[in-house]
Amino acid sequence: MAFTLAFIALVIERLVGYPQWLVERIGHPVIWIGNLISRLEGRFNTLSESFKTRRRNGLICFVLLLAISIALAAALEGVLLWLPLGLILAAIVSSSLLAQKSLEDHVRAVADALETGGLEAGRKAVSMIVGRDPDQLDEAGVCRAAIESLAENFSDGITAPALWLGLLGLAGGTAYKATNTADSMIGHKNERYHAYGWAAARFDDLINLPASRLTALLFTAAAWATPGASHQDAWAAVRRDAAKHKSPNAGWPEAAMAGALGLALAGPRVYGGELVGDHFMGEGGRREATAADIRRALTLARTADLLLIALFGVLAVTISALT
Repeated sequence: MAFTLAFIALVIERLVGYPQWLVERIGHPVIWIGNLISRLEGRFNTLSESFKTRRRNGLICFVLLLAISIALAAALEGVLLWLPLGLILAAIVSSSLLAQKSLEDHVRAVADALETGGLEAGRKAVSMIVGRDPDQLDEAGVCRAAIESLAENFSDGITAPALWLGLLGLAGGTAYKATNTADSMIGHKNERYHAYGWAAARFDDLINLPASRLTALLFTAAAWATPGASHQDAWAAVRRDAAKHKSPNAGWPEAAMAGALGLALAGPRVYGGELVGDHFMGEGGRREATAADIRRALTLARTADLLLIALFGVLAVTISALT
C-alpha cells in the first residue's frame, strides 16, 4: 500500500502542487518542522557549553524531532486510512512532502527573469533557490546555479521523499522531510552549528544515498529520450565525477545533469563571502550556460519525473499483485 500511496501522491503533486492559498492559511509541513527545529535549537544550542555537550544536545533534539514527526504522521495516516477514500486522503497529505511543481516553477522563474529582466532579475530569482551569494554571479553563473539546484533538489525534494514514502508510508516520508529540513537549517560546519547539527547532517547524508543514485539513473535514462541530451555522456560523467563532489550525494544528480547537457557544473563557488572549492561535474563541458540551458535542464527533469512516476506505478501494481 505504501508504494501505491507514494504513486498517487506523486501524481497529485505533479498536477496541482501545494497551493499558495493553503500555505497562507495553514502553512506547510516544512514550516511546521522548521519552527520546531528553531525552538529546540534556541533552547539547547548554547555556544558557551562545550563541543561535546552541544553535540549530545543536538543528537537528543534530533531524535526528539524524528520521534514527534514519526508519531504524528503515523497517527494521522492511521486515522485517514480508516475513512472512506482514506488512501486518496492520505496521498493528498503525503503530496505536501514532494516538490515537483514548486521546484520546476522556481527554476523556470530564473530563466524567465534572465530573458525579460536581465542579470539583476536573474540574480534575484536564483537567490530564492540557492545559498550562494547571487551578487557574485554573472549570467552564466546564475544559469549554472539554477541547473545545479534543479539537479540536487530533484533528488532531495522529489526522489528521496517519494522513496521513503514508498518504503515506510507517511511516517517515512515525514521523517525524511524532518531530517532534510534539519540539515538545511542546522547542518552547517560553522561555529554555531558544527557540533549541534552534526547528527542531522550525518543522518541526512545516509538516508539520501539511495535517492541520489536513483536520480542519476533517472537523469541518464531521461537523457536518452530528451532531444539534444546525451545519455552516454551523462553516465560517463557520473562514473568519472560524482564521487569527487564534496557532498556524498549531490555529485550524482549534478554529474548526470552536467554530462547530459554538455555542461561543467559545480566547481569553486562563493558562500557567505568565502570561496568554497569543489570539483567540476561534467569536467570538460561548457561553463557558459544560458537561459536556454535552464530550459533544456527543465525538459530533462520533467522526463525524469515522468519516469519516476511510472516506476512507482509499476512497483505499486507489482507489489499489490504479489501480496
